[in-house]
Amino acid sequence: MEHTTFPSDLMQLQVDWHRTYQALAASGPARTTELRRRLQWLSVRLLWHPYWTGAGRMPAARAELRDQARFLRGQW
Repeated sequence: MEHTTFPSDLMQLQVDWHRTYQALAASGPARTTELRRRLQWLSVRLLWHPYWTGAGRMPAARAELRDQARFLRGQW
């Protein structure tokens, strides 16, 4: 299976999203609002990243981005 090469800033956004999501899942009530806002901000940045305007950028590429980010974080 051939992997897509994503821009480094897009990959970093996805890694940060996963890191923030994990922190939210493990956080106490003191940081919940802060982490939810960060997760929302990262989600918007991911959704509207210029990479997705190119030809052939299908939903499968978004799933692959998530998979590659998880792999980089050592979750697989």
